[in-house]
Amino acid sequence: MSLCQLNKLQELDLSFNFFQGILPSCLNNFTSLRFLDLSHNLFSGNVSSPLLPNLKSLEYIDLGYNHLEGSFSFSSFANHSKLQAVKLGSETNNFEVETEYPVGWVPLFQLNVLELSNCKLTGDLPGFLRYQFRLRMLDLSHNNLTGSFPNWLLENNTIPLESLLLTNNSLKGQLLPLKPNIRIRTLDASHNQLDGELQESVGHMIPNIRVLNLSKNRFEGILPSSIAEMSFLWLLDLSNNNFSGEVPKQLLATTDLRILRVSNNKFHGEIFSSDFNLTNLEYLYLDNNQFTGTLSNVILRIPELQVLDVSNNYMSGEIPSFIGKITYLWELMLGSNSFNGKLPPEISRLQTLEFLDVSQNALSGPLPSLENLRDLKHLHLGRNIFTGLIPRDFLNSSELLSLDMRDNRLFGNVPNSISRLSELRILLLRGNFLSGFIPNHLCHLTQISLMDLSNNSFSGPIPKCFGFIQFGEIKKDQNMFGPSIYLWYNLNLNDTYAGHMVKYRRYWTVALEETEVEFVTKNRLDSYRGEILNFMSGLDLSCNNLTGEIPYELGMLSWIHALNLSHNQLKGPIPKSFSNLSQIESLDLSYNKLSGEIPPELVELNFLAVFSVAHNNLSGRVPDMKAQFGTFDERNYEDNPFLCGPLLKRKCNTSIETSYSPPESSRESEAKWYDIDHVVFFASFITSYIMILLGFATILYINPYWRQRWLYFIEECIYSCYYFVLDTRSKLLAYLYN
Repeated sequence: MSLCQLNKLQELDLSFNFFQGILPSCLNNFTSLRFLDLSHNLFSGNVSSPLLPNLKSLEYIDLGYNHLEGSFSFSSFANHSKLQAVKLGSETNNFEVETEYPVGWVPLFQLNVLELSNCKLTGDLPGFLRYQFRLRMLDLSHNNLTGSFPNWLLENNTIPLESLLLTNNSLKGQLLPLKPNIRIRTLDASHNQLDGELQESVGHMIPNIRVLNLSKNRFEGILPSSIAEMSFLWLLDLSNNNFSGEVPKQLLATTDLRILRVSNNKFHGEIFSSDFNLTNLEYLYLDNNQFTGTLSNVILRIPELQVLDVSNNYMSGEIPSFIGKITYLWELMLGSNSFNGKLPPEISRLQTLEFLDVSQNALSGPLPSLENLRDLKHLHLGRNIFTGLIPRDFLNSSELLSLDMRDNRLFGNVPNSISRLSELRILLLRGNFLSGFIPNHLCHLTQISLMDLSNNSFSGPIPKCFGFIQFGEIKKDQNMFGPSIYLWYNLNLNDTYAGHMVKYRRYWTVALEETEVEFVTKNRLDSYRGEILNFMSGLDLSCNNLTGEIPYELGMLSWIHALNLSHNQLKGPIPKSFSNLSQIESLDLSYNKLSGEIPPELVELNFLAVFSVAHNNLSGRVPDMKAQFGTFDERNYEDNPFLCGPLLKRKCNTSIETSYSPPESSRESEAKWYDIDHVVFFASFITSYIMILLGFATILYINPYWRQRWLYFIEECIYSCYYFVLDTRSKLLAYLYN
């Protein structure tokens, strides 16, 4: 027997399956149907208006989260007097619900639940809602509703309304004074354009609220202390507004609060004072404010804290060793403050840690071993004053995706342990004192997409095996740096329709902090954050002492977007294989000793926006001014005296296009070294040396700033040598005793 023959069917629940195709027209024949749930499937096509009018026994209908499209008139339910719950929420933004046609229609139903999220609603709230007085849950989120905040909804449904969800609309104006409502449990008006100050008595008006989300609006002023009167408050999100002043002390002692988010405001004051007593808190976001003070031991009053984000504030002092006792932390964000001292080794006890950011502080001393952090995905240590060698046992996380240690004072070689980070996508070591050859073991990082080794003291040749890494190729369909979503809160609304128990769940999403890195491309140091990192790829070896020829194999990096080899001692020709860099947008080979011709095949690079071979020894004709090369000018080729072409206003003739041979007079002037007058040579050398030394001493004597900088440099060298000797001695003793 087919489904369409069940004419007396009263309940039909096909939810959470993989049914597809259009909705069967025979649904119109189920005149006894009271409960219909087709949600979370793959149904597509239009929902025709004649499909539902005969189903006047319906109490509950849920067509949400399918692939439906087209327009549906809500007035099709006008005569369904028994209807209590309608759920048409969508994710695709292809399904539109028309609520205002015909104009002025009045429904016979009284709804308990209405979900029309992402249904292309525009203008004012649906007019038929003014005739609804029994709503318990109303979800109109992710539409384009305008007008002021609908206080009348709370007043019309004072007794039953428990959940009002209006997130991601275009509501404007102030949150008008609320009247007392003891039933409302969830209010989400986030991501709108509401402004003004919160009324002083807001905590007394909605005292039993559990979830209050007013984030991403334009609220301002001081946070009312009455907000602490919401004694059942479980989640409070006020982020991305213009609130100022101090966080009320009463709020910092709310015992039921699990999630507190006040990011991106103008709050100030000392947050971790003796009044801080959020004993059940799990997620604390204080970033991008003006908080001061230190990480005091009141944090230990939060034994189950999982996220602590105080980045981008004015906090100071040392990172305390007791931070290692907050054992459930999986995100610790302390970046962009004024923390000093050493990074405590006790931090390695946080074995569930996934994201550690202490960048842009004043931390110093050697790096501790973090090999116990086996779940670590992102480690940001950049822009501090860390010194010494990178420990051999530094990291041992097979989950690590980004490692940022740029702009410190680290020296020595890159340890082999880095090559064991098999999932690493981003490696930033720029701006240190690292030296030696670039190790071949970095080629084991086969999943790397961004590697920055610039502004160090690396020497020797570029490893040929870099050409086999395939920067950026292997993860086009992966989302490694988008927000990791965690599901949060159950509405705890249960109803029975036609004898069928229904639970209404609403989840708040809190994302793992998005990774943000800086990388030079197209001659700019830009910051990249979140999902865009999935599509970034680049290799920067500039400002080192690299020698030898550019490996032909680098031309195999067909997915790379940025390649910077400038400011080195590279010689030889530009490889013709560079014409295979089909996705390249920025190619900088300037300030080297390259010779030979510029391969004319490079004009085939259709995405090349920045190109420079300036300050080399190149010769011959510059590439034709077509495609992307038509956008370049003589600055891209300057200081190559033997290049020619119309762009350089230097005609190409036989003597220039052929390989350069020095004139005879030049050869005659090249006397042998032993023909030099030794007395004159050494006298001039010693005189020059003494003059330079005296000039240097004079500058230090006249300019106190440079004198201080020189003394700091000498002091740093002494400390570096001291720690090096100390580390070597301890390792030698350990070796002898073992």
